[in-house]
Amino acid sequence: MKPILIAIAIGVALAGQSASAGGFGYSDRTCSRTAAAAFSACLYEVLDDFWIDNGKCKNHADPDERADCLSDIRSAPREGHRECRAQKNARVDLCNELGEAPYDPPFEPAMFVNPADIGGSVAPNPWLPIIAGQTRIYEDGEETVTVTVTGDIKTISGVPCAVVRDIVEEDGEVIEDTQDWFAQDLLGNVWYCGEAVQDFEDGELVSLDGSFKAGVDGAKPGILMKAAPAVGDVYRQEFDLGNAEDAAEVLSLNGTATTPAASCSGTCIITRDFTPLEPEVLEHKYYAPGIGLILEVKPGTDERLELVEIIN
Repeated sequence: MKPILIAIAIGVALAGQSASAGGFGYSDRTCSRTAAAAFSACLYEVLDDFWIDNGKCKNHADPDERADCLSDIRSAPREGHRECRAQKNARVDLCNELGEAPYDPPFEPAMFVNPADIGGSVAPNPWLPIIAGQTRIYEDGEETVTVTVTGDIKTISGVPCAVVRDIVEEDGEVIEDTQDWFAQDLLGNVWYCGEAVQDFEDGELVSLDGSFKAGVDGAKPGILMKAAPAVGDVYRQEFDLGNAEDAAEVLSLNGTATTPAASCSGTCIITRDFTPLEPEVLEHKYYAPGIGLILEVKPGTDERLELVEIIN
């Protein structure tokens, strides 16, 4: 056998070995093994948090305060284990929908358009137009959410991404200020390339949780909205294991909804949005053609986030 053929044969053989057999290639159960790895990490994190809290409790000089503190954290490992197990089950369910292949979507600059051209020489995605200068305001009775396509461009792994600012206010006070990074590919699919999240309490920054950027520390982009969605499509919207794992399923192409600023009658895309990180949280989103997201509903509740104003 010629040297080049030997090299190819060795490469094929290595690629066919499973991780459990000590090979260097992908396992045919990569998705499930990823769920198992995340489950182990979650359990270690629960124990880490418990013992750190235990140590803090021991530093209460007052015996009663120390006893109360230890009592408060006693059930944490058990509750944490249940949460880790629920996350694992949700990840495995998603594996059953997506298949076992590694999640490694192509993300090359040549695949994408310049965000500045969208709405001009480039047609926007009909269900999620990201046109610079447009602002949409949503309300749910308690919070006001203002989403603005700023016109700024952030380059991520060489891909030009539109900067979208998402501000959440409660009683006139900002509780979350996020920069989202969207990109549209040549086929019209809108990708989610990451976000920089800032959470506030009483005007003070308290958390950056949920922040990630595609290409950094193993984080990968996902699809926010396909150019031609079909009922039954299931896809990852983002992937930063243990931090950002949103996914969606297309439920209908013929949805109907009414909000103060827009409506659709048999023309809305309806998606089911979910994340293994919070298996109990579920949203149905309605996207109107030419407008984008007009309504979010949490099934089984009266909670509705409605589009109340569009500013061009």
